[in-house]
Amino acid sequence: MNGGSLGQRGSYGSLLCDGKSSNNARKPSKMLPVSSREKERVFLGITRCLGRRRVAMLLLVSLALLVFIWGSFTVTKETTSPTFRPTDSIHFDSIDIVSHRSTVCRYRVNSTLGHPCDKFSPPPPPPSGGRRIGPRPCPVCYISAAQARASIPCSSSASPVLHNLTYFIDENPVKTESHGGSDFGGYPSLKQRNDSFDIRESMTVHCGFVKGNRPGFKTGFDIDEADLMKLKDSHEVIVASAIFGNYDIIQQPQNVSEAARKNVPFYMFIDEETEMYFKNSSFLDSNMRIGLWRIIVVRNIPYIDARRNGKVPKLLLHRLLPNVRYSIWIDGKLQLVVDPYQVLERFLWKQNASFAISRHYRRFDVFEEAEANKAAGKYDNSSIDYQIEFYKKEGLSPYSKDKLPITSDVPEGCVIIREHIPITNLFSCLWFNEVDRFTARDQLSFSSVRDKMMAKVDWSINMFLDCERRNFVIQAYHKDLLDQMPPPAAPVARQPPPLHRDSSSGRSSGKNSRRGRDRRSGSRQRRKAAAGNKQAFL
Repeated sequence: MNGGSLGQRGSYGSLLCDGKSSNNARKPSKMLPVSSREKERVFLGITRCLGRRRVAMLLLVSLALLVFIWGSFTVTKETTSPTFRPTDSIHFDSIDIVSHRSTVCRYRVNSTLGHPCDKFSPPPPPPSGGRRIGPRPCPVCYISAAQARASIPCSSSASPVLHNLTYFIDENPVKTESHGGSDFGGYPSLKQRNDSFDIRESMTVHCGFVKGNRPGFKTGFDIDEADLMKLKDSHEVIVASAIFGNYDIIQQPQNVSEAARKNVPFYMFIDEETEMYFKNSSFLDSNMRIGLWRIIVVRNIPYIDARRNGKVPKLLLHRLLPNVRYSIWIDGKLQLVVDPYQVLERFLWKQNASFAISRHYRRFDVFEEAEANKAAGKYDNSSIDYQIEFYKKEGLSPYSKDKLPITSDVPEGCVIIREHIPITNLFSCLWFNEVDRFTARDQLSFSSVRDKMMAKVDWSINMFLDCERRNFVIQAYHKDLLDQMPPPAAPVARQPPPLHRDSSSGRSSGKNSRRGRDRRSGSRQRRKAAAGNKQAFL
């Protein structure tokens, strides 16, 4: 080929774009004219060289953008394959969260990609008819504990209307009306009770601990100073329970993630009677711990009834732990078997709710619940009748489908999942005031407080299925019922009947001996028959 070389090529046949010819390349003679075809080839090579440079530059810029986006946002990856937990729950390990903070803000999985549990549907209930099936757990879809922890909202939920809530203080409360109330609760009048349901931007209500401005310090339900300081610590999530009157056997949580063990305190409130039992049983160590539970001893308890004392931490946790965002309350007879972060994500954060409680597994109507309580001897019948008649005069009616989307008027109140914001704090205060005024059966007063508040503000409660609750807590018997149960029968070693022998011959006599002789003679006959058969084959 005439003319000069178009340039040096690399090892993969690509043109080396250095704009210069190699020293070994043949240079065109100055005396010979360059044809137009060779000029065109030179121009084409330069154009290709420049094009590759632009492509390489674009690739570098694109790579830089990807690195920037990777560093700025949390990267997730999603699959659709669930794994089954031993508790018949569906547990998703599908989304990996990259975080460098101790407290991680919510990654809103339902914003674009959808929540991993959106396509989950529980199996149908068992067919009706035949033997009635009692309450049972049902499958529940949880995301992984790591992702659930990463789903903690960055900011608090909105508190409709109410933004500032304070509490009455009365060092010397006086009972002004004939029925209900206590020194601990402050004896709010009926007028004060009715005013507390008129929700405003700033409110002051009765909410226990009326004898001082530091709940637990000379207010009744008193707590040691060191424990009070501990309860003031700031926490995103806590789990709380209580045992009073040595009424229950303490249950250790299971399946708790390392992150929850490190960051979520488990507080167990007990009275001095229960403390003595724990010490005598060598359950309590020198650090006031039993397993995961940090034991908080309460002195000067305000009520004679141990179950009523248990309502104080159950409903007034926001007063005992003022710097906590989320709490899970479980009764002392329950064992938590799912990670706290997973429970909160499933029943609170995913539902955009600030208060969650399970509905009763069978009863939806307060009137039916009252009759069931009376039949079971749960409380004095006349007190139950007085409370129900009071609510009827206020407009309480039997539950019907007309109340939908409200699904039930009767909760199973042994578990409460809540965010500590003014509106939920108000609900807890007013619910406690009803328990303080009337019976300690909090299922009877729940719907009256809820409905009065919902009539004033745009706020609701997530009432999930009772079988879902039974998925993450296991229910044990109260200690008094266990004490009444008979101990398991010891296994009895069965001895063979004695043989009666004839004194003259030394042989066994009677029917048993005859049967023995028959068996022996029969065996001899079978051996003879077998021998005859053998001879026949021979």
